[in-house]
Amino acid sequence: MTDLARPDRAEVLEMLAAFGQRAAEDVPDELGSLELTWLIAEFEQRYGIEPDLDDEAFEAVRTVDDAVAVFRAAVLAADGAASGSTAGGVAGAARP
Repeated sequence: MTDLARPDRAEVLEMLAAFGQRAAEDVPDELGSLELTWLIAEFEQRYGIEPDLDDEAFEAVRTVDDAVAVFRAAVLAADGAASGSTAGGVAGAARP
């Protein structure tokens, strides 16, 4: 089993703060689609994992906490795939 860190709310806020060059405490809780798209790209770069989000799942991510849950599930899924087990929830594919 790998030891991937799971992103928490503070890390997601830090990523979002870089979008728009603002302080983490100035990041609103609700996410727009452009912020979410940018955040997913940032997560993929940082973790090397692509969250498996279809259109419906993408539309369901509306807040910072929603994004945290999706990213944590993607890390858990990638960790489970690396160890040979499967994990429920939103899947994530590790990039080569």
